[in-house]
Amino acid sequence: MQDNININPGSQFSNLSNLRINNIITFAISLILIVTAVILFFIIIGGGIAVILGGAKGDKQATAKGTTAVTSAVVGLLIVFGAWAIMTLIESFFGVNLL
Repeated sequence: MQDNININPGSQFSNLSNLRINNIITFAISLILIVTAVILFFIIIGGGIAVILGGAKGDKQATAKGTTAVTSAVVGLLIVFGAWAIMTLIESFFGVNLL
C-alpha cells in the first residue's frame, strides 16, 4: 500500500510557504538560548551536589571542582540572560524581532 503526498493548498505541506530565513534564524536563536539555559541549570545542580558530597567526605578537591562548576554555570547564565536582554532591547528600540 502506498501513501500519496498531497501538495495542494490546505495540505500537510501548505505551511512551508511561510518558511523564511528570518523565521529560521529567530527559531535557532530562541532554541540556543533555551537549551543553553537548561544545560547550565543542570550544571549548577550537579556542581551543588558535588560541593555537598565533597564537603561531607572532607574531599577539598571535589568541593573545589563543584564550586568552580557552579561559578562557571552562573556566569554562563548571566551571559545567556544578558544576550536575551540585549535582543529584547534591540527589539523594543529598533523594532527588529529577534525572538
